[in-house]
Parts: sequence; structure tokens; C-alpha cells
Amino acid sequence: MPDSIMYQEDAFVVLEPDRSEQFLSPEELKNKLKQILLSEGFEIPRELNKFDSVDLQAEYLMNNYFELDLGAGLYLQWYVIRLEK
Repeated sequence: MPDSIMYQEDAFVVLEPDRSEQFLSPEELKNKLKQILLSEGFEIPRELNKFDSVDLQAEYLMNNYFELDLGAGLYLQWYVIRLEK
């Protein structure tokens, strides 16, 4: 049986072009993804059309993707990390 620690999300490392890595909480990453999804001209992945709200779309992205193509050579990547205390 898998250890429950495998499913803990303490934080995310977020990578963007020309920026240093960022450490975001799950809520901060979700808000960042929501802003991107709501931005004008951004074409959401077809798979997200089945969700009725931006909250659900952002949550699905967080849990099922690790990279989002923002067009014109721009991207957003994120990786879950566990912080030791």
C-alpha cells in the first residue's frame, strides 16, 4: 500500500522563461493558473472545456499537467515538492 506522504503537496517549484524559480503554495499556484486561464487571447487546452468553472480548470491543471504552453516561446512549468521540517 502506498505511503500517504507520496500525495502531500507542501509547495510547488514554478519555472518561467527569464525568471528565477519560484516556490508557491498550492493556493498561490492555483491563483496563478486562474489568472492565465482568464487572460485575453489565451487558448485553454481542449481537455479543460469539460469543466464549468475556472477554479475546476485550474485545479485539474495543477493535478494533471506540469507544463502550460503560453504561446510565442513562453511556458509555465510546475513541480510538486515536499518540504522537510
